[in-house]
Amino acid sequence: MTSRERLRAALTHTTPDRVPVDFGSTAMTGMHAVCVDALRNYYGLERRPVRLYHTSGGLGILDDDLLDALGVDTVGIFPRGTSFGYANENWKEWRSPWGQVVLVGEKFATAVDDNGDLLTFPQGDVTAPPSGRMPAGGYYFDAIVRQEPLDEEALNPEDNTEEFAPLSEADLLYLKEQVDRAAGSGRALVGTLGGSSLGDIAHVPAPSLKHPKGIRDITEWYVSLATRQDYVMAVFERQTEVALTRLAQAHAVLGDALDVLNVCGTDFGTQTSQFCSVETFRKLWAPYYRRLNDWVHTHTSWKTFKHSCGAVEPFLPEFIEVGFDIINPVQCSATGMDPKTLKRTYGDRLVFWGGGVNTQRTLPFGTPEEVRQEVLERCEAFASDGGFVFNAIHNVQAGTPVENIAAMVAAVREFNGER
Repeated sequence: MTSRERLRAALTHTTPDRVPVDFGSTAMTGMHAVCVDALRNYYGLERRPVRLYHTSGGLGILDDDLLDALGVDTVGIFPRGTSFGYANENWKEWRSPWGQVVLVGEKFATAVDDNGDLLTFPQGDVTAPPSGRMPAGGYYFDAIVRQEPLDEEALNPEDNTEEFAPLSEADLLYLKEQVDRAAGSGRALVGTLGGSSLGDIAHVPAPSLKHPKGIRDITEWYVSLATRQDYVMAVFERQTEVALTRLAQAHAVLGDALDVLNVCGTDFGTQTSQFCSVETFRKLWAPYYRRLNDWVHTHTSWKTFKHSCGAVEPFLPEFIEVGFDIINPVQCSATGMDPKTLKRTYGDRLVFWGGGVNTQRTLPFGTPEEVRQEVLERCEAFASDGGFVFNAIHNVQAGTPVENIAAMVAAVREFNGER
């Protein structure tokens, strides 16, 4: 099978010739730029600056030669804009605080504050209040809350949707160019259009906006899920309308070139429980997710991808009901997320994309042999009858030993019977 055939078989719950592998196709299945560089060195590939396409998460693009070395079956199609509001184009070199020279979009801008923290600015405008902070000695940018004082009588849902707009001609051209470049690779294409992650806490503070309005404080947003439900639904309604427009625009340009659409990264689970009740999900999210998934399944051949960390087993029937085909990252260490139980209960209706190894403990702190054993156990649990795409549980983080990453890759090959 080609990589694309292999992934499509897994997505249709048909046993492929081997377990398909994804690294780097989304902002939830990637690798920190430190790890990307270390892997290039480990496999003897040409040393070159890594493109830092996701600055808040420090994620680097995996070039084709590294995808080949890792046996990856996917390639990501990413939006032109970043979470900080500048475009990933006209790359320039930037020396990161951890000493690595990476490539960033030309409008990426930073400054150091009195505490030694690194600040970054919305749309690269250093005259605006900073919207991201990397603590001294860190590897990631956290969004800075810049909420203005709230006037309950003047709250306007349009303020919380200011950052959502139809795709521009430049956005569409950027997507098309990526698809055209990837078309000859034989890999499956995983697209992210942006704008459809309803209530994603990573986006609520609006780090792309210079002066965000509305409810932008994370705590206040969670309070609103209980106390301002009509407001939240008005925000989701507006956002969904824009997202449906973006879907139609992208499909008109890309057709069925994509295999998977990354719809949503909103988290519903903690390590041990959930952020809201199933009833709240049904009221606030379900109607809008259903509209998005219905549009995709009616008009395209794309499969839809839902990310949610944590203990989300109670939500899996709901995700299925609203039309999601894929769940990621399958956090098996969270309460109620036993891999064998998940596969037995939902494996004929959901594709498990992830779950391959614990990135909180085993991968960064275990031995290569412990990594190998966990990967083999997870593949054994998830791989039968298709419906499984191997990935670590969320992104591979900075500081992860390259020997452990290589052991993970080698273990998948061992399970697949590859040399």
